[in-house]
Amino acid sequence: MKLLYSPTSPYVRKVRVVAIEKGLAERIELVAASPWPDPARIVGLNPLGKVPVLVLDDGTPLYDSPVICEYLDSLAAAGPLIPRAGPQRWAVLRLQALADGVLDAAVAIVLERRRPEAERSVASQQRAVAAIRRSVAALATEVRPPDGPFDLGQIAIAVALGYLEFRLGDLDLGTSPRAIGDWWTAVRGRPSLVATQPA
Repeated sequence: MKLLYSPTSPYVRKVRVVAIEKGLAERIELVAASPWPDPARIVGLNPLGKVPVLVLDDGTPLYDSPVICEYLDSLAAAGPLIPRAGPQRWAVLRLQALADGVLDAAVAIVLERRRPEAERSVASQQRAVAAIRRSVAALATEVRPPDGPFDLGQIAIAVALGYLEFRLGDLDLGTSPRAIGDWWTAVRGRPSLVATQPA
């Protein structure tokens, strides 16, 4: 399998963490393919021009990160990161959706900051910051003990907090409350997160 990736993409990081946690990292070849400024290398496999894209051995492309994570989880029965059925499954997928929403808002702020100052929308940045603060407060009630199961929901939370720290460390985004801050301090040293930390 080949993974089209950008080293600073949090969505890619989530996929890579899942691959490591499932013992699949050695089966995946990393292929650098930045969507900025020209996604030409990507659009033949993903018309959205976004990474990550996982290209299977038969050439089939999978995107985006939730689909790739579920596929990787299905390859090894041991230690499922997504429960197969029942309320636990929906709880994990809901957490992933909330954490991915934090990433969407954070990426929107990062992209807005890259625009010429005169073209930036203060209102859209404020809206994104407010969404992140609300969401981080909600995620703080959902984290499990750091030595507990590290399922896809917990992985998504960790990746979201890591991205906020990496790209938006200058903003107060609600990551300081003890519940989430202590959890992040405890899990950030997990091998899969250390190995995928952006430079």
